This record gives sequence, structure tokens and C-alpha cells, in this order.
Amino acid sequence: MTVFHFVGIKGTGMSSLAQIMHDMNHHVQGSDIDKEFFTQKVLEERNIKILPFNQDNIQEGQVIIAGNAFNDDHEEIQKARKLNLPVHRYHEFLGELMDKYTSIAVTGVHGKTTTTGILAHVLNGAKPTSFLIGDGTGKGVENSSYFAFEACEYRRHFLAYEPDYVIMTNIDFDHPDYFSNIEDVFDAFQSLALQVKKGIIACGDDEQLQQIQANVPVLYYGFNEENDFQARNVVKSTKGTSFDVFVRNTYYETFDIPAYGDHNVLNSLAVISLCHYENIDVQIIKEQLKSHKGVKRRFNEKVVGNQVLIDDYAHHQTEIKVTIEAARQKYPDREIVAVFQPHTFTRTKSFLDEFAESLNQADKVYLCEIFGSARENKGDLTIQDLKERIDDAEIFNEDNPSTLLHHKNAVILFMGAGDIQKYQHAYEQFIHSN
Repeated sequence: MTVFHFVGIKGTGMSSLAQIMHDMNHHVQGSDIDKEFFTQKVLEERNIKILPFNQDNIQEGQVIIAGNAFNDDHEEIQKARKLNLPVHRYHEFLGELMDKYTSIAVTGVHGKTTTTGILAHVLNGAKPTSFLIGDGTGKGVENSSYFAFEACEYRRHFLAYEPDYVIMTNIDFDHPDYFSNIEDVFDAFQSLALQVKKGIIACGDDEQLQQIQANVPVLYYGFNEENDFQARNVVKSTKGTSFDVFVRNTYYETFDIPAYGDHNVLNSLAVISLCHYENIDVQIIKEQLKSHKGVKRRFNEKVVGNQVLIDDYAHHQTEIKVTIEAARQKYPDREIVAVFQPHTFTRTKSFLDEFAESLNQADKVYLCEIFGSARENKGDLTIQDLKERIDDAEIFNEDNPSTLLHHKNAVILFMGAGDIQKYQHAYEQFIHSN
């Protein structure tokens, strides 16, 4: 029996892929560090074995899938090479797997996880769909019609894919430890566009995406009139958002979503556009959009006492801005407090002023120490450099989070891509013990 062993199984994409392989009746196990991650609960629910890193985990008869965060000198990968076992990088293995289905990649510097989640939910209402979402959620269905998956641009990993369709949400400058500028990011997306087999659904409001060249049809969506699919008459409320969709200036249908902010209108419109192109029944699209409950770590709310605590993955200045915007739409009469943990020293240094500008949209800001990733754990700046640029900011003390109690009836946004959840957990524990 072949065993698929995942090196770094708690990674968001790796966890999702492990779930897919398990659901397709393969024997799956994996290894990772001992630290608790939000991605492991679903693995444990499927009884997928999670081991601590150790070269002895690697045995004859295994197929190794290695997370991109781990180099070839990792002890388990080295052991696999010695045993001449097949070793696949995450994105390479995923590229081979999806070729069996009508594949739909969702990419973009922002919004790809939420859009993939919406897409998977809507398609599942019409036809069997396997999906891989970057929040650590995956589902494998052997007789799938569709395979919807999140495709990451970092290090051009998405060039391992040749999907039938691609949804492109936006192009922005991020990952400054790899990309040199916005032109470099565009070049990566342009390369992907030339690998698409059937069609591209791209946000036409994005200036960079307007320049994409492809050998397949490119359909544009957005708020501007020039788009093939346009959202008009947007109505925002504390219950969600409704909007009309026009297809090439002809009214198509009105949609309601239980989500907030213009970015979620665009995410939903991208899915509507793809489904229209694939002739999915409009009533199914409407009902599935209305019932979508969101994805992990994207505006996840919890009421604690008289406060609303929101966990969100926002770690780029654009994402911070739209998360605050969404909070103001849903809670227009409440104070908005941002608790932010910068992710990587390189990103923080590159976008210091932009982070400050976005965070200044909140009423009060608390800053956590910079989170160093596996690929970069130190830098030549500190959290004080960001604090000095923000109008009303304090350093958040995990050991004494009581300062947040001063914000009665507030919405508190815990934002970041590192381990920001531990700060929220510390605050909740403090409340419950006092």
C-alpha cells in the first residue's frame, strides 16, 4: 500500500491537499513542528496521523510531498532521496492531480482564498466539485466535474499549473523578498495567462490585469462600465450586500451576499462570471452565494461580552484597508480597534508607510511584534518603526492584554498572517479568568 507522506502537513495548502488525497481513499500521513496550528483540527477529524519531524518517519513504499517552506536539506527530504523515493513539491503534485478534472485556478495577490471558497461552494451546488482552499480546507471527490483550487504567485509556484480556467482577482506588489517590483509580479501573472487552456476571468478594474495577454478569451468583471460583467446598484447594510449584475450592459440578475465591503462584491462577481461562462443555472448561483458562510481566518467573528472580536488574515496594507471598511459597514456605530501583527521583516520594511496609512483608518491601533517566517526570522527594523508612523498606536502586551477592556462595545480586529491568534486567545483567556 502506497503511503503519501506530507512534510509540513500543517501548512494551509498542504493540509488541504492531504485532506483531498485522504478523501480519495489514499493512505495519508504527515509531519510538522509540535506547535498548534488552526489547520490541524480537520486533519485530526479525519484521523490523519501527524508526526513530529524525524527522518525515521520516511520508509520504503512512500510518496513524499514536501511543503515549499522546507528546503532540500530537511532531514526527511534527505532521507527520502537516500531511499530513492519519489519526492514532489506541493505545487508540482497539485499540478499533476488537477489535470484529471475541469480545473479552475483562483489567483491574485489579494482575495484568492475567499474567492476560492465562494467558487467551491457555488459549484458544489451544481456538480460534484473537489476543492483546495488556502485556509487549510480541502475536499476530494473522485467523480468530480470540477477542481477548484487556490494558486499562489509566490516564487512563481503557480507556473506549475496549466488550468482550464483562471480567475485573477488583482495584481499588487507583495512578497518583496522575492519579487523586485510590480512589473516583476505582472510578469509572473502574464506567464500563467499563457498556460491557461479555456478562459481567464480577470478583474477589469485592476490596471495591471487590463494588460494581460492570452491565447484564450479574457472576460473582465468589476464596477466599471467597460467590463463584460458589471456590478451596479450596490446596496450595503448591516446584514450584508446586494447588487445587480449586467452582462455586456444587459441586466442579468440581482444577488445577495452575507458579506461586507466592495472587495467581497468583486470576489462574488468573479464567481458569477465563471459560472455564467460554464452555464451554471442562475438560481443555483443565487442560492449558493446567499448560503456561503465564509472561509477560515477571513472576518471570522466572535462576540465576547460587549465586544466583537474578528480574526482576519489581513497582512498586506490593501487587505487591512478593506477589512476595516467591512467592519465599518457591518458595525457603523462602533469603535474599530486594530490589533495588527506584521508578517515578515522584508514586507514590513518595504511597506512601512503604506501599513501606517491603512492602519490609520482604525480608531485605535495596537501593534504586536513582527512575525518572522520560516524563511526570514530577523531584520533591521522593529515594531517601533511602524508605531512612530501611526497617529494613535500602542504596543500590545500579550502578557497583559487588559488594555483592550477599555474599548467598551468596540469591534476588535486581530489581523495578521503569523500567529496573531495567540494574542486573541490570550485576551479571551484574560476575560474569562477575570
